[in-house]
Amino acid sequence: MNITTASDFHAERPRRSRPFRAIARPFGPIANRFAGRRWFPLWGILRHTGRTSGASYATTVVALRTPDGFVIPLPFGDATQWAKNLFAAGGGSLRSHGREYRIAEPRIVDREIAGAYLPPYLRFAAGRLGLRQYVMVRRHEN
Repeated sequence: MNITTASDFHAERPRRSRPFRAIARPFGPIANRFAGRRWFPLWGILRHTGRTSGASYATTVVALRTPDGFVIPLPFGDATQWAKNLFAAGGGSLRSHGREYRIAEPRIVDREIAGAYLPPYLRFAAGRLGLRQYVMVRRHEN
């Protein structure tokens, strides 16, 4: 699969989502508490607007820096509400490394493209868990 830039959000389901749910359950409270902080760079807080409700949401996600933005794993495919909202709005904001960034131009990329930005241990783990797609965004410093 190549880069997707359609305004509609369409993603494949992961091969295995049960491991992600099992990891999220015990680590979720820890991630929520420390996400977005300078000394805890793996997790960030994604702020997005509901596509139908217009409500503001904050979701803890894994967010890895790229030269011009971030790559965010898409562990639940097209069942991922934050991604649907991000695509519908064309962007949002992300708190990462102790700073708030405006993010825009979301696009779905496959494992080969995103893998260039992942540390080897995460690339290995993502492959073993069957993670195939990611959302890449461009960042704009506030």
